Amino acid sequence: MTITKTPAQSIASARKADFDLSKQGITKPGAVYWNLPAEAMYEEAVFRGEGATALGGPLIVDTGKHKGRSANDKFVVKHVDSEGHVWWGQYNRPFTPENFDALHKRMLEATQDKDLFVQDVYAGADESHRLRVRFVTQMAWHSMFIRNMFILPETDAEQKNFMPDFTVIDLPDFKAEPASDKTNSETFIIMSFEKKLAIIGNTAYSGEMKKSIFTLLNYLLPLKGVLSMHCSANVNPNDTNDVALFFGLSGTGKTTLSADPTRRLIGDDEHGWSDTGVFNFEGGCYAKVIGLSAAAEPEIFATTRRFGTILENVVYDPSTRVVNLADDSITENTRASYPLDFIDNAVPEGKAGHPKNIILLTCDANGVMPPIARLTPNQALYQFISGYTAKIAGTEVGLGKEPTLTFSACFGGPFMVHHPSVYAALLKTKIEKHGVKCWLVNTGWVGGQFGVGKRISIKHTRALLNAALSGKLDNVKYMQDPTFGFEVPLACEGVPAEVLDPKSSWADKAEYDKRYIALAERFIENFKKFEEGTPKEVIEAGPKL
Repeated sequence: MTITKTPAQSIASARKADFDLSKQGITKPGAVYWNLPAEAMYEEAVFRGEGATALGGPLIVDTGKHKGRSANDKFVVKHVDSEGHVWWGQYNRPFTPENFDALHKRMLEATQDKDLFVQDVYAGADESHRLRVRFVTQMAWHSMFIRNMFILPETDAEQKNFMPDFTVIDLPDFKAEPASDKTNSETFIIMSFEKKLAIIGNTAYSGEMKKSIFTLLNYLLPLKGVLSMHCSANVNPNDTNDVALFFGLSGTGKTTLSADPTRRLIGDDEHGWSDTGVFNFEGGCYAKVIGLSAAAEPEIFATTRRFGTILENVVYDPSTRVVNLADDSITENTRASYPLDFIDNAVPEGKAGHPKNIILLTCDANGVMPPIARLTPNQALYQFISGYTAKIAGTEVGLGKEPTLTFSACFGGPFMVHHPSVYAALLKTKIEKHGVKCWLVNTGWVGGQFGVGKRISIKHTRALLNAALSGKLDNVKYMQDPTFGFEVPLACEGVPAEVLDPKSSWADKAEYDKRYIALAERFIENFKKFEEGTPKEVIEAGPKL
């Protein structure tokens, strides 16, 4: 019988590390493909039926039944060494070491005779806080995704001598047995800080791998006094200490707004803030591309027509290979993964100095929050801990078409391991030390709630941000909001008055008032669970009825 070789099989071990998989319990795999470049991964992915090449060169893939993160299937192993640091509850569900070991053992057995792809990469652009991570995947395009999203070793010697600090094993065709494994379903994402290991099964959604490492860094870095942040970041090309941070959940505009042609992009999603400045955790971007246009978002749009980009769940014509970014028939959570250097004005070293401005992004589906408001430091901490926004369709399993109002602590609750007060205390220290200006920016609806009003235009949001970052909003008149206490500018060049004052654009003013007060009540109720451990002055910076 003739056995067909895969395109890269003859060079599969050319970039193999001395610390091989046998030392990690994987003893009888099929072919193992080590640190293949994008070109080889394209060939492997297409050969294996995992994807197709679209017009311009991007790789089109489908993530199967999971089009977003499986938030309810994520667990953290409860171990005596780390359990005292973990904020147990909705996001950090405890898992026993015994059940983890049993599931991990079965996963290792499942790798027997299975072809595997390995990428040895770094998480963290700052060498002082860098983590060496090994990803072991069964899908070629997953390996290419990792290569896009993380920081690559620069020399053959680095690759050969790579010794992982943490390992992620991802087998989409491996299912848990909920009754015996004590998982919520056949899908699982489980992290063990002590074993320095994450295991992922029964989902091909690549974001699970990326966010597992973010979760890990959210555990490790605060213990060293470094603030880990769910934010994008850019910097003034003429001043490395004029950094802007954009906190926000998926769908609020972190990636879009940080890709500003007048500033240099540090990163679009995950960063650390140390004593020396801000640094990216990653080496790539993972942008939502539904409805993307060349006019509004030219830099990101250009990546969707480029070799080396992975397009997840994007509709395309198999005859012409033309992609349709407006089509949400597969999911609204369509994504593009691409290396950071695909953005022309990206900062290649992935780090810069300290922020001058912090922007907290909220997507208000109620349509009542102002498009921008100036915050005191204590108001900023209140908003940061609250993390108010609306979840956008598709970003998590189970979300429908209509945005879902939510409070996600630190604008990244699902990935925060410590209690929110830990991150807030670090943020407070850094805001005060560096005199950072803080803003709340609403990228949600105006003129009415979702279904009645319309989404605030990117053009208007960019005009407001440019005015804030350039200092133009320092010299305009403000109105203090009687309920939330923050200050709302009365004028901004290029932004209509009815956008600056959302109530004026509502046909039913009484309905606006009703929804605004109801939202303030939700803030107050939500914050009750954070009052213990939160300074009094931060609690008092919340809305007053």
